[in-house]
Amino acid sequence: MSMFSNPFSLKSTLRRCLCGRHASAEEHAAAERAATLSDEARYKEVVASGLMRALFPNDLKRRAFLKAVGTSTAAAALATFFPLDAATEAFAQTGKPEKTDLKVGFIPITCATPIIMAHPMGFYTKHGLNVEVVKTAGWAVVRDKTINKEYDAAHMLAPMPLAISQGLGSNPIPFVAAAIENINGQSFTLGIKHKDKMDVKSWKGLKFAIPYDFSMHNYLLRYLLAENGLDPDTDVQLRVVPPPEMVANLRAENIDGFLAPDNVAQRAVFDGVGFIHSLSKTMWDGHPCCSFAASREFISTMPNTYAALLRAIVDATGYASKAQNRKAIAEAIAPAAYLNAPPIVLEQVLVGKYADGLGNIKDDPKRVDFDPFPWDSFAVWMLTQMKRWGQIKGEVDYTKVANEVFLATDAAKVMKEMGLTPPATTMKSFSVMGKVFDPAKPAEYVSSFAIKRS
Repeated sequence: MSMFSNPFSLKSTLRRCLCGRHASAEEHAAAERAATLSDEARYKEVVASGLMRALFPNDLKRRAFLKAVGTSTAAAALATFFPLDAATEAFAQTGKPEKTDLKVGFIPITCATPIIMAHPMGFYTKHGLNVEVVKTAGWAVVRDKTINKEYDAAHMLAPMPLAISQGLGSNPIPFVAAAIENINGQSFTLGIKHKDKMDVKSWKGLKFAIPYDFSMHNYLLRYLLAENGLDPDTDVQLRVVPPPEMVANLRAENIDGFLAPDNVAQRAVFDGVGFIHSLSKTMWDGHPCCSFAASREFISTMPNTYAALLRAIVDATGYASKAQNRKAIAEAIAPAAYLNAPPIVLEQVLVGKYADGLGNIKDDPKRVDFDPFPWDSFAVWMLTQMKRWGQIKGEVDYTKVANEVFLATDAAKVMKEMGLTPPATTMKSFSVMGKVFDPAKPAEYVSSFAIKRS
């Protein structure tokens, strides 16, 4: 059951699906439904959902109960022994922010849509904050400015808080991924002269750009290459290139292709220098990409500010998940201060009807989507890839690191404070290129690959 689902629906399920996005068919519409609810109604359903999870962790028993007594009676019965209105009020209220003037860094890509759009569309103001969103040149700069407290929080690649916390690429500093910014939304893109290289096995000898070493792009591209018999460290060249510079490098033939956010891929098509080979979701539908991240110090010293900031971002995420809002969002984030891109390019990404550069028009409304829940199993998978490719040395306590870095939503945190039970687990299985990942067996997963560094 999503935190945006109707807790008294006979169609809702308490389980999550293997696709990585939805608990049921109803879940596909849950985020859209959330955007139509008032804050009070949405908060009340979050609280009720938490209680229903605690009382009925099994779908069949919950549905049998609802069928026997009816949804209205069930809601009334729930209210008689648990003060839903009082709990909702407690959830909706936060203390006065310790600081209201904030700086949040971002890279100009569509993965950061909730963080960016929350500024021009008023979500930060709605939650009592004056946030300056600061466009930043590259991921190392975002990391350093956040560590040095020039930014209060930041848009980061989902693996970055894991890397920072473990001292990979910097001194170890406790960081968290408080929410996932986007799922899917990346494209394998090749230079226009490589139209004959649709078979991944033919990519041997090519030069590819990735945004950062600690990125889903690095891990997904390596995974794709290795599954096709190519060693990503010897059979191709991988180069770190900031996303805003990728199209220029493709045009200059400094690289042959890249795996990058969809707005970068779509710009390559728009400029006539590249074509979209495939979407990343064809490998793993529902995979995470970017996150809203902050230091543990920021959360502990400014808990009310953090709560308000996370609320604003989750609120914006719910709005962005609604298909009918996507065109307006594309217009809002197109200006130079944000993505500096033609609105038509961003609309093709967010709406999902796009040109692939090969003369075809594709239509995939879920090309990119927005779901804030930071599953621990996402973190465990990322850690397995860090281990697989030699970024992590020695033993890894996968579950411990995942629990420390990938946090539950603000809703789950508040439920715990009120004595409620959030989702019983933050782990789930999913498939990557048809291979099932079991987060309970990460070491075995790493060992199962023929091409690896450790």
